[in-house]
Amino acid sequence: MNFFALFDLSVLDTTVRLATPLLLACLAGLFSERGGIFDIGLEGKMLAAAFFSAALAAMTGSVWIGLLAGIGASMVLSAVHGLASITFRGNQLISGVAINFLAAGLTVLIAQSWFQQGGRTPSLIGGGRFEPITLPFAEALSTVPVFGPIYAELISGHSILVYVALLCVPGTWYILFRTRFGLRLRAVGENPAAVDTAGVSVVGLRFAAVGICGILCGLAGAYLATGLQAGFVKDMTAGRGFIALAALIFAKWRPWHALWATLLFGYLQAIALRPDIIEGALGFKVQVQLLDALPYILTVVILAGFVGKAIPPRAGGEPYVKER
Repeated sequence: MNFFALFDLSVLDTTVRLATPLLLACLAGLFSERGGIFDIGLEGKMLAAAFFSAALAAMTGSVWIGLLAGIGASMVLSAVHGLASITFRGNQLISGVAINFLAAGLTVLIAQSWFQQGGRTPSLIGGGRFEPITLPFAEALSTVPVFGPIYAELISGHSILVYVALLCVPGTWYILFRTRFGLRLRAVGENPAAVDTAGVSVVGLRFAAVGICGILCGLAGAYLATGLQAGFVKDMTAGRGFIALAALIFAKWRPWHALWATLLFGYLQAIALRPDIIEGALGFKVQVQLLDALPYILTVVILAGFVGKAIPPRAGGEPYVKER
């Protein structure tokens, strides 16, 4: 039995790639929920972003136009969620579920109408997708013991959105815990009446949180279709939005904890793709179906509350009604 094979560089490299959309979606939910708006619709926004980024990239041949289209589609759905939850004070959970259903149906319908390929987009080639970036000195350092292979294979060789996602973690921490905007946003999620009394717009802050959520979901969806894969297929998010929500609860609404939580889920997805490594490490064969189900099993375990008490923002899920 070789347990070290479970941490082979190829597995860890796949972990980083698979964790990227989860991390972006998790940070999106973090901003939204810290502002007091629960967002079950992360899945739908990612799916819409994945489709429109792939569709526009296929039609124009430019991945950057596709990225902007994906972010735009996600922002539109975020605006719908904001209108329903903030302006009209509707039920936030129902609004999120509706967005998921809307995205699941519309993406396939529009894909079939535009491309006639059974709800898919054409495969992206050349400038239509994000290519891996080789960092400086990666080849020269690859022969250095220990550090060289880690730098050349694990750190280098990812698309630009992977590095953007990793940079978003310290960026999110700084915005939430070191800026006036972050302080106000966290206060809105805990006690919106106090923020309103101080003369700060609760509605404005919550729409800002939902808008940031839309941008990050757009990046996550665009990465799925133009970085991780080369096109859009039906329901390609495969529950990643819900896994990101579970990671957010697991991380207790903290950015650095969210990074480690999403890497854990990414690792479970990565080893599910390599049953041969599992068999070599454990000494017996594990059913592929069980490995595929591992991230979802952990999601259920976390949502059921078996990982300790996670206290959400106190005003989360509650529409704010200004006192007269």
